[in-house]
Amino acid sequence: MLGTIAVILLILWVLGLVSAYTMGGLIHILLVVAIVVILVRVIQGRRL
Repeated sequence: MLGTIAVILLILWVLGLVSAYTMGGLIHILLVVAIVVILVRVIQGRRL
């Protein structure tokens, strides 16, 4: 489930970069959360 959330957050971040909508701060916070989730999974030894 965490992997799915991380993927969704990354997709939202990419959409935020591509779009002209000005929610850059929120999108980058979502990116940081996604990276943290992925790092925790890697550290725990789970597959992505």
